[in-house]
Amino acid sequence: MSTVLIVVALIVVIAVAVAAVLQRTGKAGGGRGGLKRRFGPEYDRAVDRHHGDVKAAETELTALVERHGDLNPSPLPAEARDQYVAHWAGLQERFVDNPRQAVVEADKLISRLAADRGFPDAAQHSQHLDALSVHHAHQVDGYRRVHHAASETGQDASTEELREAMVEARQLFERLVLDTKDDSPRHRPGIPGRTAALRPKGSGV
Repeated sequence: MSTVLIVVALIVVIAVAVAAVLQRTGKAGGGRGGLKRRFGPEYDRAVDRHHGDVKAAETELTALVERHGDLNPSPLPAEARDQYVAHWAGLQERFVDNPRQAVVEADKLISRLAADRGFPDAAQHSQHLDALSVHHAHQVDGYRRVHHAASETGQDASTEELREAMVEARQLFERLVLDTKDDSPRHRPGIPGRTAALRPKGSGV
């Protein structure tokens, strides 16, 4: 084989390898800029978790996208969606009389809703949160706060902390319950009380 053919063959091999790397990077979020756009606050959390090591954080986030990025959440039937919406509205009302119990039930409701959409079961909590962070990175932290408040380690949370966790978790609830292939923004159902703040007893909802 002539030197020219060897050089051409090497160029082809290198080009194929580079293309494969670029394709893999694209699927994983499009490089650093893509990861930051995709994960938003979760990107910053990952960097903090790795003590400022950006490379380690991006390696972790890339692995999450590769593991959960192909997950295709199933749309909710209209009847199930209406039931979830009604249940959440009831939790907001019950929060006034029993904030902690409402938060505990909200944690369970969101985990069940996520499972119904096709996310990993909440029994595998790390996988459950990882998958949600890939698809709902800008809303998942509120759910994380509710889960913590509902646990034994969160029993000392004040009513105001419970209220804030509940309000933030509602963002993920709304995305999960409304984000369906068949819905356009103008035809999506509303969430009762979605703009009203949860307040302690005596101050209204």
